Amino acid sequence: MLRVFICGGSGYTGSELLRILANHEEVEIVGVTSEKSAGMSVKELFPAFHIYKTLKFENLNIENIKDRAHVYFLALPHGKSQQVAASLLEAGKKVIDLSADYRIKDAIIYEKWYKLSHSYPHLLKEAVYGLPEIYREKIKEANLIANPGCYPTSVILPLYPFLKRDLIIPDTIVIDSKSGTSGAGRKAEVTLSYCEVNEDFRAYNIAKHRHTPEIEQELSYAYGREITIEFTTHLLPVNRGILSTIYGKLNKKITTKQAIEILKEAYENEPFIKIMSGGEVPAIKYVKGTNYCYIGAIVNERTGRLILISAIDNLVKGASGQAVQNMNIMFGIDETKALRSLALMP
Repeated sequence: MLRVFICGGSGYTGSELLRILANHEEVEIVGVTSEKSAGMSVKELFPAFHIYKTLKFENLNIENIKDRAHVYFLALPHGKSQQVAASLLEAGKKVIDLSADYRIKDAIIYEKWYKLSHSYPHLLKEAVYGLPEIYREKIKEANLIANPGCYPTSVILPLYPFLKRDLIIPDTIVIDSKSGTSGAGRKAEVTLSYCEVNEDFRAYNIAKHRHTPEIEQELSYAYGREITIEFTTHLLPVNRGILSTIYGKLNKKITTKQAIEILKEAYENEPFIKIMSGGEVPAIKYVKGTNYCYIGAIVNERTGRLILISAIDNLVKGASGQAVQNMNIMFGIDETKALRSLALMP
C-alpha cells in the first residue's frame, strides 16, 4: 500500500486530492495538514467525505511528518512549497508540488512574475514538469514533480503537436482563456463573491498573468526557439472548468481534417486526451469533475489561421487529477487508477 501525505488539504486542490484518492485502491492517506483547520476532522470540514472519519487536519511540521509517507502532495500557496519540498527531498521522499515554485526553470523569471525570491534554485533543474503526455519517461524517474498550472495545461496540450512540426508562426499565437472561480483558490475576496461573479464575465490580469512564463517556457521547448505569446484570461460565473481558444497563423496550408489528424496522431495512446472530430469543439460541461482534456481544431481557410479549443476541469486535469496521474506514473501504477470514472453530474 502506497502511503500518501497531503500538505494543505483544506483548499480546493487539497480537497480534490481527498476526493480522487478516496477511490484509489492502492493508496492510504496517512496524514493531511491545514494551518486554519488543524485539530478538525476532515469529515467535519467536508461532510461528504465519510471515508475519512478518523483523519484529522494537523499543523505542518516537517520533523513530525517526514517519515510517515512514501509521497507528499504539496497543495500549498506559491512560495510556501519551496522549503517544504527541499526538506522532504533531503529526507529521501518523493514530492508532487501543485504550486508554481518549481515549474519555472529560471529563478530570475520566477522572481519577476511571482514577486518571490527562490531559496532553492539548484532544485529547479531536478524538478520534472508534470505533464504526462509530454514528459512521461522523465516523470517515471523523478523525485520532484512540478505539477503544471491549470491554464498552461489547457494551452500546451493543443499547441504542442503543431509547434513540434513547425506549422504555426509563433509570433502570431493569441490565447484567450476562461476559468471558473475555483481557479482563484478557496478564499474570501469581494471580487470572487457570488454577487460580484454571478451574471458577469470579465477579463483579468491582462498582459501580466503569472502563468505566462510557464506557457512560454514549455512552448519554447516544443518549438526549439524562444516564443512570446499574447495571453488573456477571463473569469467565468461557474464553479469549475477552463475553456481556452487559441489562434495561430499557419505557415503551411492544411485543412481542418489534417489538423485533427495531427492531434489524433500525437495523442492516439493518451488515456485522458479526447480529440473531437469533424470540426466539433468542446465545452466545459464535457470535462466537469474529470481528468480529461478535450481538444477541437478548425482551420479558417479564409484567414489562414488555426483555431484550437480545449476544455479541462481546472481542479482535476488542471491540478489534483494530474497530480494523481503523476503519482501513478512515478510508482509504476496504472496511470488511470482512480481517474477514469471520475465525473460530477450537472
